[in-house]
Amino acid sequence: MKKLMVLSSVVCAMLCLCACGSSSKKLVMATNAAFPPYESVEGNEIIGIDPEIAKLIADDLGRELVIEDMAFDSVIAAVQTGKADIAMAGLTVTEDRKKNINFTDPYTEAAQVIVVKEGSEVTTPDDLEGKTIGVQIGTTGDIYAEDIKDATIERYSKFFEAINALSQDKIDAVIVDREPGKVFVSENEGLKMIDEEFTVEEYAIGVAKENTELLDQINASLKKLQESGKIDEIIGKYIKAE
Repeated sequence: MKKLMVLSSVVCAMLCLCACGSSSKKLVMATNAAFPPYESVEGNEIIGIDPEIAKLIADDLGRELVIEDMAFDSVIAAVQTGKADIAMAGLTVTEDRKKNINFTDPYTEAAQVIVVKEGSEVTTPDDLEGKTIGVQIGTTGDIYAEDIKDATIERYSKFFEAINALSQDKIDAVIVDREPGKVFVSENEGLKMIDEEFTVEEYAIGVAKENTELLDQINASLKKLQESGKIDEIIGKYIKAE
């Protein structure tokens, strides 16, 4: 009987260990990997500021980070429907988006800027009146462009498509986030970014409305990463001080 009891205890212990091992959860991140330096594809890997910060958060929470690349206008819906745990795609905090998801504390400041061809008559945001403007679908640039008087808005699934249209004189300007804008200008001869910023914004991580526990956990992780200087270190790796 003793032998049976010992054997039973060993089996139970093994089952418990197996159960614990299989309970490690994944942290699924929805993103649009065409937004350098925040997220982009390099070989078979998605790299950038957001994936690196997300990896540190996942490690802190004891989870495995899984990144799902999708259209930008699907990122919030993926979190709402439970297909992803977090939305992290250079995602600007707006009142409209707050109706659909919760946001963590901001982890960086951003801005919308205007990219034009060299020699363009567009030199300030006011000059966009009556112009044809390229934006990425669902971005804050798309939202803000709606308020520009008499402007024609051309919407693209990815920013580089808008940049290509600008280079081909199909549109007059592109409204894009500042850091990706710098990348696109550096990679496309004949384009420039005007000096005056269109808007100033904050980036944060999107979480489903009902998942307040995860929201609190991520905020705690973000606080530790900010206090340790890790977030500044990652941002500095991709965005060099001017």
